[in-house]
Amino acid sequence: MRFPWSRRSAVPDDWRELAARHVADWGTYDPPDQERLGALMAELIDGHRWEPARGFELTDRMRVVIAIQASRLVLGLEGGTDWYERITTIVVHRSVLRFDRVEPGPVEGTEECGVVHLDGQTSYRGPVVISWDAASRNARHPTRGRDVVMHEFAHVLDMADGVVDGTPPLPPSQLERWVDVFTDAFDRLEEHGSEVLDDYAGTDAGEFFAVSTETFFTRPLQLAEAEPELYDLLRAFYRQDPAAAATDR
Repeated sequence: MRFPWSRRSAVPDDWRELAARHVADWGTYDPPDQERLGALMAELIDGHRWEPARGFELTDRMRVVIAIQASRLVLGLEGGTDWYERITTIVVHRSVLRFDRVEPGPVEGTEECGVVHLDGQTSYRGPVVISWDAASRNARHPTRGRDVVMHEFAHVLDMADGVVDGTPPLPPSQLERWVDVFTDAFDRLEEHGSEVLDDYAGTDAGEFFAVSTETFFTRPLQLAEAEPELYDLLRAFYRQDPAAAATDR
């Protein structure tokens, strides 16, 4: 697979070694794609502010693993890491993220407080927050179908047009089919569940796109079999065909 090069960033040899050791899918890419992916990784590391959560030390291994997984999404996209230009900071926590949440109570005018535990969070023109425990585990075991980094950075792609609606910026000629196919797949998930997509995809359109992206890269053969039209749209958008690559291995 060959892609147009954007700007090139130097990739230290030890970063490549970290990718080979700690990202299970690194070896599935041929040398030209590894070179491109390494450059995107370096751009993402060098071009953004990275911060550890309080009391946590950020290492090169953490940056490399997270940046590689995020870069896989834009490997085939024109502009590369420019898709991530709205990210202010990448914040890494040791483990699960804990957020306080206030919701309307059962009686009008009342509120209920609770705690939400998440592996990641993304905000428009704000930080991307990642749990290192989850990111590391997902990178080592991709066939389990979960990847918090891909999930959160898929939200960033979705937000590129300013709206979180499960539809990233698309040519007008592709928009109608995208909406039709994604809506049908979402409705099937709500009504019957899915053997390949996590139930969290049924939360809303934005989460459906993020979960579908995770599954496209981590369980491509299963997604192509269960939801062929959905797979085809993701293949066209990302300009990658991980199911074909998996079949060739």
